[in-house]
Amino acid sequence: MGYWAEKTEAFLRVSAILLLVLTACLVAMDTQTKLIMYTYAKKATFRDLKALPVLVYIDGVVAGYNLLQLSRCSVSACYKGEMQSPLLKNLSWVHFLLDQVAVYVVFATTAAATQASLLAVTGSKAMQWMKLCGRYTRFCVQIGGALLCGYVACIVLVLTSFLSAYNLFRLYSPTKFMQLKSKQ
Repeated sequence: MGYWAEKTEAFLRVSAILLLVLTACLVAMDTQTKLIMYTYAKKATFRDLKALPVLVYIDGVVAGYNLLQLSRCSVSACYKGEMQSPLLKNLSWVHFLLDQVAVYVVFATTAAATQASLLAVTGSKAMQWMKLCGRYTRFCVQIGGALLCGYVACIVLVLTSFLSAYNLFRLYSPTKFMQLKSKQ
């Protein structure tokens, strides 16, 4: 792998880790308490919407996976060229497929959390669900910011997946794959 590809992959993985951890922390630490009656207080937490705890867990797992991949990148930089070609191809396939799974799982959980959050914003008269965000505005704004971070993390994971695909398919190409022509 080239110098630019190693640095880019490391930068993208660190960015993905930071965004995923930020998303998980914003969602998990979001609470707001409102006084309903004079003595009765109702607290809104991320556990009120069933999709939000799943988002926290998935983002944590994918951040851990990217941390492992980041350590793999730093170790493989030390052993450049010493790995056998069939082993390199097999490991590249595993990394590519795991990166694809990470992107799809994070996107799916973020989309599910967004859908559940939209129900909290709009409510549902047919199911007699009240609008949660009418009462807990700060809670909903923080969840919205966390979901935005989650979608940015998805974009960063897609870019990481592109780089993983490049690293895989360059192994099956001629030696001058994706190189600029030199001036003569």
